[in-house]
Amino acid sequence: MTTTEPRLLVAELAKSLTVRLDAIAAAMSQQTYDSIEFYRSMVVGPEDLHASMRVNVAYILKHLTDPTSSTVDLTGPADTGRKRALQNAPLPEVLRAYRINFRYFWEQLLDAAREAGGDVPDALLDSASHIWELADVYSSALTDAYREACAERMVETDRRRSALVSELIGGPSVNSDSVWEVARMLGFPFQGRFLVVTAEVPVSGEPPLPGLDRGLRALGVGSAWRAQPGSEVGVLSCPPRRQVDGVLDAVRAAATGRVGVSPLYERLDQTNRALQYAQVAAESLTVGTTAVRQLDDTPLTELVMNNLETTQRAVQRILGGVLSLPEEDRTTLLATARAWLEAHGSAAEAGRLLFCHQNTVRYRMHRLEEFLRGPMDDPKIVAELSMALDAVGTFPMLLQSNHVPAARSSTRGSQPGPRDP
Repeated sequence: MTTTEPRLLVAELAKSLTVRLDAIAAAMSQQTYDSIEFYRSMVVGPEDLHASMRVNVAYILKHLTDPTSSTVDLTGPADTGRKRALQNAPLPEVLRAYRINFRYFWEQLLDAAREAGGDVPDALLDSASHIWELADVYSSALTDAYREACAERMVETDRRRSALVSELIGGPSVNSDSVWEVARMLGFPFQGRFLVVTAEVPVSGEPPLPGLDRGLRALGVGSAWRAQPGSEVGVLSCPPRRQVDGVLDAVRAAATGRVGVSPLYERLDQTNRALQYAQVAAESLTVGTTAVRQLDDTPLTELVMNNLETTQRAVQRILGGVLSLPEEDRTTLLATARAWLEAHGSAAEAGRLLFCHQNTVRYRMHRLEEFLRGPMDDPKIVAELSMALDAVGTFPMLLQSNHVPAARSSTRGSQPGPRDP
């Protein structure tokens, strides 16, 4: 035989199978159902599977019946791959079905060649490598289309979920009816246990919390995210009766910059308020650091958060003289004041907390008193001091020089006193 004769004989052989196209597709469909459990779940219906088999076999036969063809039409496998991706069919099972049925197709060719006799069996064997190459080409086309469809769907899903998160954080104008619908579309409960996370993007184009989604799924935590200029915002739905410590640990492990976390909240229509807590928590961290901070939901925190400038002025009026001291003196006096308040005014208990003598505590408190607006036996002065300490403890940026105006003279003496004995 000449080099062209095998392809001519195979072309005639393929034409003989064309008249049996429906029967071959039906046999392939039945073989798929018998061999692969997934297809028995009827995600891919009988008519759908038969049509897919028929189209793919038709494309192969069309290629084989044209001995001059040097190109392969991959429309069939590409359409199949795309459709199976949208049906959530597992790719390994789809490829397995392809392998099983291509082997069946080869057996049909071989049976037909033996029946034809003469030089046809040898011609088919001479073309075997080309035919089996088709199996690889078709499988690759199917795989590429499947993955492309999955990627497109993932992008569409991310966009849709991003838009839903945008609606949640849109502000007080969001009504409960629309939030119910958003919750349904996100797969979240309307009432549950939620956190808002906001993470700055240290490097443009890089995810600020790489690997976090995988960690959250392991904890049974649902999430939806929205990218914003310089940051990403996520709403997390936590399982009931599970501590959120594991969630915070996962966030810390993934953080690459400043990350703020809201207090736990119970209704999705409170997301905008929670976002404000998360944003302030992130902004209170030192620029350039990698850290995670969660604010407590206290009346003072909400008051300060909503009136930061007013709080700053109040802190300056109460602690301005102390904040103007050298850092070591300032830190010592503020730590002593916190311990004294925690000890309900007991110098002995405060000394135990600070690992120093009670007389040292008394000395420091007398020194602190020089910078306050009145004596420490005045309940109003104690209340002011407590508020100011809570404010700078919650919002450390109030201690930074660029947040604190120049210190004013205290009515009770603005010069620093002697160092601790």
